[in-house]
Amino acid sequence: MNKTILLIAFLLFQYSFSKPVAETQKLAATAKIWGFLKYYHPNVANGTKNWDEQLFQVLQKVDEAQSAEAFSLVLENWVDSLGEVKKVSPSKAASKKEYFDKNFDLSWINKNDLFSKSLSKKLKFIEENRIQDKQYYVDFELGSGGVPLKFTNEVKYTEFKWTDKNLRLLALFRYWNYIEYFFPYKYQMDQNWDQVLTEFLPRISQPKSEKDFDLAMREISIKLNDTHASTDMMNLFEYFGDKFIPADVVIIDEKAVIIGFKNDSLAKISDLRIGDAITKVEGKTIAEVLKENRKYVEGSNEPSVLRKAYWTIFNGKTSTFEIEFERDQKIATKSINRYKYQDLKIQFPSSEKWKILEGNIGYVNFEEVVIEDVPNLIAALKNTKAIIFDDRKRPNDVLYALSDWLNPAEKEFARFLDPDVSFPGRYVWRTGIEKCGKVNPDYYKGKVIVLIDENAVSHAEYAAMALKTAPKATIIGSQSGGADGANYRFQIIKGFSSAFTCYGVFYPNKKETQRIGIAVDIESKPTISGIRQGKDEVLDRAVTFIKTGK
Repeated sequence: MNKTILLIAFLLFQYSFSKPVAETQKLAATAKIWGFLKYYHPNVANGTKNWDEQLFQVLQKVDEAQSAEAFSLVLENWVDSLGEVKKVSPSKAASKKEYFDKNFDLSWINKNDLFSKSLSKKLKFIEENRIQDKQYYVDFELGSGGVPLKFTNEVKYTEFKWTDKNLRLLALFRYWNYIEYFFPYKYQMDQNWDQVLTEFLPRISQPKSEKDFDLAMREISIKLNDTHASTDMMNLFEYFGDKFIPADVVIIDEKAVIIGFKNDSLAKISDLRIGDAITKVEGKTIAEVLKENRKYVEGSNEPSVLRKAYWTIFNGKTSTFEIEFERDQKIATKSINRYKYQDLKIQFPSSEKWKILEGNIGYVNFEEVVIEDVPNLIAALKNTKAIIFDDRKRPNDVLYALSDWLNPAEKEFARFLDPDVSFPGRYVWRTGIEKCGKVNPDYYKGKVIVLIDENAVSHAEYAAMALKTAPKATIIGSQSGGADGANYRFQIIKGFSSAFTCYGVFYPNKKETQRIGIAVDIESKPTISGIRQGKDEVLDRAVTFIKTGK
């Protein structure tokens, strides 16, 4: 009886291994192995192979393989052709590292139905005896100036032809593996990254048009759920339109409410006013346009997506278009103008760096203050009862100098998570906890208020974490951008540039900031009514808190 069961199991295995295999299955497995070998195999990760050319050659053989058995043999022969992998001793340095492994999973090496046991065994051996020297295709170096992560030594093609299937697949394989091994927040994405690969392969392998391919490359980057992450290409505004409206908007209750102007004169031509609530664009509601286009809009959370969606709602190729809007409790329609970016002639009005509000309350326009201003800022505001730091736009690098004044002693405020390029896919907690402040008996004794919203992204969020260490600090506002950490911009292939957050930033207790944003003590958001009355309701809420403690 046992022999019969074993025979049936063997026959079923033989059948499954010899039955036809779909192109997407083959390409997904090839993408994963190509990336794995690129960063793990000692004879590949050292740069001695023309790795792109190797891919092009193996793709032809992969295409010809009609069964799992034939496909696995192609990959195994490929691995064998790369040369001997010598057994290495376990790294003593690795045992001292504090690993964070929510991103790490190489279990596919042993679980892929298309791989023979022999192939899986060879891949596992490569993992265990991976490259011990410097990586050729990637580098992560702290203290080198600029962003520490670098994708290096990629072949730069003089031109990219979207009709070339090999180059299309190369672009996808490069990008997918960049994220697979070097995106610290992969574990927080809404969709499993393996599933994303399977979903997008048909659109990259067999696109219906150049537009279909370009938008697929844009869309896959949006899957990262990272406010820093998006892929740009020359044709993007050709598809969505290269003309803009001369106004700034915020999405509230599925309405695009005008909060400011890029150019006052141009806005006046179309009779645009602060507080106008646009409800439809060319006959479609704002909600309908968002539903169609949000897959092209980057964002770690919903407020970030709504902030970034502006161009997908209002851009177009025509110089005029129709809107429906609310004003003075009436709904009307009209045609308004759009302009090419260079014709907007955007105005950047100057504003005070700091001032004292009624009630002896200091206000700091954080965006405007530079390091040289700090001594004068301290002198001007040291006798105030409270200071409001407006962190709703990107501040300059002044947080450490300010923290020295705001704190009576050194305080911990952040932890960092870095990719371990010696073991790609694994992450390690950076040694030590980031601190700010210093021993200072003459520290600021008043209340410290930090204003944030979805415009506070990356460095602004990091600054808020530092300012929160002050003894009487309170954060007021709404969910921040949720992309804390350095923004690494890179070229995937000629004509396609992308970006993502390249190292992790956490609170000292290892609580996440990515996607979640900075912890808010008192929530406050603008309303359509407040905008129409010219109020800054978040600032007003801060003043109320300072005066009443509530």
